[in-house]
Amino acid sequence: MNNSTVNFTTPETSNSTSQSTGLVDSLKLCAFSINLLFGLPAHSYVIWLIITGTGSGVASEFFNLNLFVCEIGNSLNSMFYIVSICLPSITVLPLFLLGLVFTGRPLFQSLICVERYLAVIHPVTFLKYKPLRYRVICCTVAWIIIIWSCLFCLYTSQTPSVFSVQFLLFLSIQLFCLVNVLRALKQSGPGERGRKRGEENHMKRRAFLIILINTVTMTIIYVPFSIAGLVTILTNQYIYAIWITGLICYVLAGFVHPVLYLHRAGKLPCRLALHMQL
Repeated sequence: MNNSTVNFTTPETSNSTSQSTGLVDSLKLCAFSINLLFGLPAHSYVIWLIITGTGSGVASEFFNLNLFVCEIGNSLNSMFYIVSICLPSITVLPLFLLGLVFTGRPLFQSLICVERYLAVIHPVTFLKYKPLRYRVICCTVAWIIIIWSCLFCLYTSQTPSVFSVQFLLFLSIQLFCLVNVLRALKQSGPGERGRKRGEENHMKRRAFLIILINTVTMTIIYVPFSIAGLVTILTNQYIYAIWITGLICYVLAGFVHPVLYLHRAGKLPCRLALHMQL
């Protein structure tokens, strides 16, 4: 998410476009500054809440914990980008951390969606693989994939095409979970009555909302990047408006999960009139 990989949002341009490039650089600096100043403390606070057991505990929040660790890496990427303006020699760090940008967030979001899908559609399987050790195995595999992605970003310039396909894969997984949980929400199980039925429907609604938020957030984040990557590949031109739109969406969407978690934990400084039970 910097000017080094495929010149992510600021490619080398001719003198005739230097003014546009300067505007893009200013917008990027502003976006990265917001991500660093607000994202780093917010995600660090949520991680502290999870570790100290303020929420549902480390075991049940393990995927969320890894997601927020990944988000801290994204915030550090913003810091390294800002520093690289003065010290170009450290641009290798923002390049490496691009793997967290393209793979880390959508991968852990997808794991959360799959977990909710199993809890609603295949509860027996969910209970079988609910212990922490299975989540640790999944996250270990996920971090191996993320590290490979970081190395890929470090040594190649083909990130737009590759990660556009990757985005479609993750989005398909989330949409599959979303549709199936929605179908389960509309159906009543045999013999469901009264309180039991209400509790089960509440669990289904909660799972549906979590998957829906993840899917919408991921769509808002990565659709502009996918479009920009496709346009770049087909036309060999960089459309600044699309790239900077994607960057702004990425930064703003990064605050969705910590805000929802703080709302659920009752730790928001200003609680809005949203009575969603996530």
